[in-house]
Amino acid sequence: MGFNPFEQVSQFFKDRFWVSDEKLAEILASVRDSLSTIEVVLVGKTQSGKSSIIRGLTGVSADIVGQGFRPHTQHTQRYDYPSSDLPILTFIDTVGLGDADRNTQKIIEELCTDLEQSPRARVLILTVKITDFANDALLQVIKGLRQRFPAIPCILAVTCLHLLYPPNADRAEYPPASEPIARAFAALKKDFGSTKKERVLYDRAVLIDFTLEEDGFDPVFYGLDALRDAIADLLPEAEAKMLRELVDREQNLQKQLGHLYKGVALRYLSTYAVLAATIAAVPLPFATMPVLTATQVSMVVLLGNLYGQTLSPSQAGGLIASIGGGFVAQTLGRELIKFVPGFGSVVAASWAAAYTWALGEAACFYFGELMQGKKPNLERVNDVMKEAFRTKQEQYKKSNLSPSIAQVEKA
Repeated sequence: MGFNPFEQVSQFFKDRFWVSDEKLAEILASVRDSLSTIEVVLVGKTQSGKSSIIRGLTGVSADIVGQGFRPHTQHTQRYDYPSSDLPILTFIDTVGLGDADRNTQKIIEELCTDLEQSPRARVLILTVKITDFANDALLQVIKGLRQRFPAIPCILAVTCLHLLYPPNADRAEYPPASEPIARAFAALKKDFGSTKKERVLYDRAVLIDFTLEEDGFDPVFYGLDALRDAIADLLPEAEAKMLRELVDREQNLQKQLGHLYKGVALRYLSTYAVLAATIAAVPLPFATMPVLTATQVSMVVLLGNLYGQTLSPSQAGGLIASIGGGFVAQTLGRELIKFVPGFGSVVAASWAAAYTWALGEAACFYFGELMQGKKPNLERVNDVMKEAFRTKQEQYKKSNLSPSIAQVEKA
């Protein structure tokens, strides 16, 4: 058999940097414990806009959000973004609130138990339709939660504004210059506001109208900036910064993307690139490599699921070894550069973000070929990764996000 340098490099990558499934699970558990995860508790009736808020904050399509919910308690469901392995945003959704057959007191007890056990940064979001004034059950729930957890911030999100829009309304202006909307908003704020005996039930109130593209409204996520800022203002500094960055990236990507799978995948890549940079910035040579590998394995498994390909962690690791083998030398260099105090960690973080993004793009190309019934050409997949890596490095350099590897090599 002839010498195949590509296979040799891929095997080297697998031997040096792969970890067992058991070790991977251990690493992911450790990373989860250290993540600055934000838990968003959505309290509202069915069809009040809760799922739309998840779409707005994550950029994920309605179909993907619907498929991503998992049972959490008897009366709540859970959605982890970007994945349950490494959640940056966790949404807890109340199911059937206000329905005649639902036990409101039981919902309160389940939410209280969950909030008592969660050490994360948390925020409550009340979702109320602009035309809905029958909110006795919602008032009962939020009063119970605020009484038990007065320190957890709460946002009143008044939704579905298009139900009161006048013909040819201008959505470029925020807040909307509509007298019917202003009157309804004031009335709802009063319903959830303070009385002589009770404290105000919310810390911020925002108007939002998150629709679907086929509805024909522009922008689709009207009021997203207001919601993002309201949440960020009420969170600790680290979580607030992360949320702003994630939402800003989603908005920029949404303007450029048309294809469903590629569009959703790129939104996930943005999140994982941020996560990889955070991990790689730890100034300990080689200490972060297993953690970074576990993060990238989680990303590839998630992307595979998006394209209809179910992969085990071992299979995802094998794919990473195959398409990422050409980056072995740079991987070693990225870790060795950490010996340079301060500066080295910045470069490592930049490299890890670009590499993770490029790996994700290559995986999307690979899965896309499979989806079309083609046998992926690994050399072409590797070319896609190299080009994506080069493009991301140039982007970081031009935006002055961090020093480039090229600058280090010249030094």
